[in-house]
Amino acid sequence: MKIWSDSFTEGDMIPPRCAFAEMDPDSHVRLSSNRSPHIAWDEVPAGTQSLLLLAHDLDVPAVGTDVNQEGRTVSDAVPRQNFYHWVLADIPVCLKSFAEGLFSDMVTPGGKPGPLVPFTIKNGTEHQLRHGVNDYTNWFANDPDMAGEYFGYDGPCPPWNDERVHTYVFTLYALDIPRLPLDGRFTGQEARLAITGHILDEARIFGIYTLNPGTVPDLIGQPS
Repeated sequence: MKIWSDSFTEGDMIPPRCAFAEMDPDSHVRLSSNRSPHIAWDEVPAGTQSLLLLAHDLDVPAVGTDVNQEGRTVSDAVPRQNFYHWVLADIPVCLKSFAEGLFSDMVTPGGKPGPLVPFTIKNGTEHQLRHGVNDYTNWFANDPDMAGEYFGYDGPCPPWNDERVHTYVFTLYALDIPRLPLDGRFTGQEARLAITGHILDEARIFGIYTLNPGTVPDLIGQPS
């Protein structure tokens, strides 16, 4: 199975328009366009009954003491953990791509609604996709201006003082079941566990992102 994106090149920088935040010379960061990236795929194996799309950051600090703190940096040596940015389930096999901006085109304080995603296929057939909650749900839980249930896509927003450039992996799973075996609200981790034993094939693409101007020289020589 193959996967690709017209929004970014494999291994290269994800464009700021597809991120939750972008660099700002005065305030470190500002909110960005938060557009969900174009994703396309092909060569889905025979027997596939549905697809699942997950996007996660591999490099979120497991210890947040120094995150976004003036006069401090988040060391590259700090232990890292996964942070899910997008969980989209019950994708019908007849689909081959999602256009950029289809599922997100702005930052929504409190999060976009879900889990049901009404979707009309080109032939006029209605299909219900489902969004899981991404990990901004927990990240903003104690922020009165941003707290809520963050369904669907919300893009990169790594710490602006992180020494490490973050890696974002978009993985598409071909499943032998027509529906993700979860009901109601579900997370990326729960979705990944639920498909154990049902994966016929998978394909992934990754991009990188940083909000730390000091790491930008490190990106020279990355694949473009």
